[in-house]
Amino acid sequence: MQLYNALAVITVLAAVSGYINYRFIKLPDIIGVMIISLVASLAIFGIGLVQPGIFREATIFIRSIDFHTILIKIMLSFLLFAGAIHVKAAKLKQESVSILTFSTLSVIISTAIVGSLLYFLCHIFQQSIAFIYCLLFGALISPTDPIAVLGILRHAKLPATLEVKITGESLFNDGVGIVVFVCLYQVAEAGIGQLSVTNVIFLFLRQAGGGLLLGAALGYAGFLLLKTIDYYQVEVMITLAIVMGGYLLADKLDVSGPLAMVVAGIITGNKTRDTAMSDISREYIEKFWSLVDNLLNAILFLLIGLEMLVIPFHPTLFWLGLASIPIVLLARYISVALPIGLLKYKTCFEKNAIGILTWGGLRGGLSVALALSVPSEMSGNLFIVITYLVVLFSIIVQGLTIGKFAKRIKV
Repeated sequence: MQLYNALAVITVLAAVSGYINYRFIKLPDIIGVMIISLVASLAIFGIGLVQPGIFREATIFIRSIDFHTILIKIMLSFLLFAGAIHVKAAKLKQESVSILTFSTLSVIISTAIVGSLLYFLCHIFQQSIAFIYCLLFGALISPTDPIAVLGILRHAKLPATLEVKITGESLFNDGVGIVVFVCLYQVAEAGIGQLSVTNVIFLFLRQAGGGLLLGAALGYAGFLLLKTIDYYQVEVMITLAIVMGGYLLADKLDVSGPLAMVVAGIITGNKTRDTAMSDISREYIEKFWSLVDNLLNAILFLLIGLEMLVIPFHPTLFWLGLASIPIVLLARYISVALPIGLLKYKTCFEKNAIGILTWGGLRGGLSVALALSVPSEMSGNLFIVITYLVVLFSIIVQGLTIGKFAKRIKV
C-alpha cells in the first residue's frame, strides 16, 4: 500500500505540474515540470521554517523513494525503448561513424578529463578524495542523457543531420557510460591492484557487446512474433514484454540492459514497424509508447526537482559543485573536438558543430541516479551535490538556450 501511495502522489504531482506548465508557463515539458517541482521544493523549505512538521513529512516521503532503483531498474528501459522506437535507422546509418565515435571515444576522453580536473579541484577546496573515485564521477557525468536530450531537441529546431548525431549519441552513450561506470566501480571496490587491465577490458566488452547482441535478438524475436498476427492489443503487449523481459534477462546475463533496449527499440521502430505491422497496429503502438515516454519523463523530472529537499548541501560542496560546471563543459568540448578533428576528412560536419554538440550535451536523471548509487565511503555525498548542480545547470540553462545558441552561432 505504501508503494501505491507513493506512486499515486507522484503521478498526481506530475499531472498537475504538466498542466500548469502547458496552460501557463509553456516551457518544454521536462524543463517546465522540473522548474515547478524546484519551486515547490523551495516553498516546502520555506513553509518548514514556520511549520517544521510539514518539511519533515515531505523529506521523509522523498527519502522513501529509491530514485536510483526507479530510474535504472524500471524507468530507463521504457524511456530508452520509447526514444529509440521513433528514430529512423536510415538516418542513424548515415551518421553511424560519428555516433559510434561520440558514444564511445568521447565518453572515455571526458571521463579521464573530468576525473583528473576534479581531483585537483577537490584538493584546492581541501577535500581529500582518491583519484579512482574522481574517475568514477567522470564516468557518471560524461554521458549525455537521452531522456533530457530527446525531450528538449523537439523544441530546439536544429539542422536535421546535427539532431541525428546528438540523438544517436545520447541513445548509445548512456549505455556505454553505465558500462564504464560499472567497470570503474568494480575497480574502486576491489582496489586498483586487484583487477588487471585485461579483466577490465573483458568486462567492458561483455557488458557492451552482450547488450548489443541481446538487443538484436530481442528485436528480431519481436519481429517474428508480430509478423504472424494482426491484433494491436496483443502486439502492444509483445512490445512491453520485449522491454520488461529483455531488461530482466540483461540483468541476469550481466550485460548492458540500456544498450539492449536501444537496439531492440530501433529494430522495432524500423524493420518491425515497416514490414510486420498493419496501419492500425502501427498507430496504436506509436501512440502507446509516446504516452509512456511523456508520462515517465514528467515523473522523472518531477523527482529530480523534489530531490533538492534531501540533497546534503554544504557551503564548501556547493561552491565545489559550481566550480565543476565549467570543468564538465570543458571536458565535453575537448571530447567532441578531438573526434571531429580525426573524422572531419571522412565525415561531413555542420558549421560550428563542436559548439552545438558541447552546449547540447545535456545531463539529466541518469547522472543523478548513478551518483546516488555511489556509497558515502567512495565520496558519494560529494558526488550527489556536484552532480545535482551540474544537472540543474544543464537542463535549465543549456536546455532553455540551445535553440537560441544554435541561431546565434548560425549553424
